[in-house]
Amino acid sequence: MTHDISVAEGGENPAPPPRTVQNADPTRLTPRLRGILAIVLVASMLDLMDSQITNIAAPSIVHNLGGGEALIKWLGASYQMAIGTFLVIGGRLGDRYGKRRLYLIGITGFVAASALCGLSVDPAMLIIGRIIQGAFGAMLIPQGISILMVAMSREQLPRAFSAFGPILSMATVSGPIIGGFIIAADIAGLAWRPVFLINIALGGVGLIAALRLLPHDKPISHERIDLFGSGLLGLMMLALIFGLIQGSTDGWTAIPIAGLAAGTIFFVAFAVRQRQAANPLIIPSLFTNRGFTGGLVVCLAFFVALTGLSYVLSLFFQLILHYTPDQAAIALSPMALGFIVASFVCRPLIQRLGRTLVATGLAVTLCGTLGLWATVLARGTEVSGWLAAPSIFVLGLGMGACISSLYDVAVGDIAHDEAGSASGALSAVQQLASAIGAAVITTVFFKVDAGHGGATAMTASVFVVAMIFTACLGLVWLLPRAAAPEEFPHE
Repeated sequence: MTHDISVAEGGENPAPPPRTVQNADPTRLTPRLRGILAIVLVASMLDLMDSQITNIAAPSIVHNLGGGEALIKWLGASYQMAIGTFLVIGGRLGDRYGKRRLYLIGITGFVAASALCGLSVDPAMLIIGRIIQGAFGAMLIPQGISILMVAMSREQLPRAFSAFGPILSMATVSGPIIGGFIIAADIAGLAWRPVFLINIALGGVGLIAALRLLPHDKPISHERIDLFGSGLLGLMMLALIFGLIQGSTDGWTAIPIAGLAAGTIFFVAFAVRQRQAANPLIIPSLFTNRGFTGGLVVCLAFFVALTGLSYVLSLFFQLILHYTPDQAAIALSPMALGFIVASFVCRPLIQRLGRTLVATGLAVTLCGTLGLWATVLARGTEVSGWLAAPSIFVLGLGMGACISSLYDVAVGDIAHDEAGSASGALSAVQQLASAIGAAVITTVFFKVDAGHGGATAMTASVFVVAMIFTACLGLVWLLPRAAAPEEFPHE
């Protein structure tokens, strides 16, 4: 007892003071903050999975509802067109009306639209549901980062953001795989419908958690939103996608040509509007930045090729090789594995390598594409998932390297006050490119298949994709040398 008193009163080995709030780990996330992080991640996962899931589900949907080649093209394009149009203003709506409010509206609408898709009785109803899904997704997704920045301290944010890369990478590549197994399971005899109806459960849990946990916030901006410019952007995308799909499916008559012409006119009008509007959706000065405009062009071409290739791979396995959806999902799984590996390896290298990492990713993607082309060319319809697996894995490696780095490098030399507009422009271009890719590359596949058979259709489609990736490699040197400082992840 005497020894204990002497230590407490200043001996050489005093007992450590009790742990207090002041000396606790400042990066620790409380259960409530972990819940908020999970809510934000659920929203992003819903978007990423639903943007990819129709790649594997399209043949089953068309077999059940009809709609043929046109429906296959519209399934992905309609969602991506809508989210690309409204994503530009989604963040600004959150600033104007409150992030929490827009999140709740977005997830509610997304769940309702998913139910509409899952209960569709004809192709038109399904396409309308996909457009509504995309529109509400565009309201939902941009709110996540801002919600985290309000709810967490500067010390806690890096720990929260570290979860984005692994989880969202998994969501990006797992959508088609999960979809394949859901369809093959034929839950309650519903075939493809649960790939949409599952969003009711996931989104419903997210909505209930959001009502309980998301912090209340006030509008931080009262600037008017350029609804006229948004309308021009939407009309541009609708006219271009309609023209591409209609012309490639039913022939290049006056109607699809008029659609493409209208899209071009709306694009010019949108560009003029951005120069004249008091609060433009895209800051005009961005287009005088060679590195950023180069990034837009590379992003456009890359996602046209990537989305188109992913789509025709699924079609080849299911329509030509007669794989079931779950067998096709297994055949595509090496791409998911390669994507995840590259995402983990490349993310720490972005600041050191900059555009060299983008070029490396493009070169690897091209190698995988050429390997796939050679494999199908050599074996034709005798090719199997196992024979194609090495090339598909290399494709995944290249995809992971490019997607991990392209955005960061494209905004490498823009001003800080242009960052929000630049991110919105890149996201919109990615969605537009995905819609174009779903229309154009599948058109090559179907047209060649009709005249020369499935193996030739696949090699022709892959060859077109390889040429686009080659063009990207030639353009990548327009990008800034270095990536932007990594302050927070892109959603």
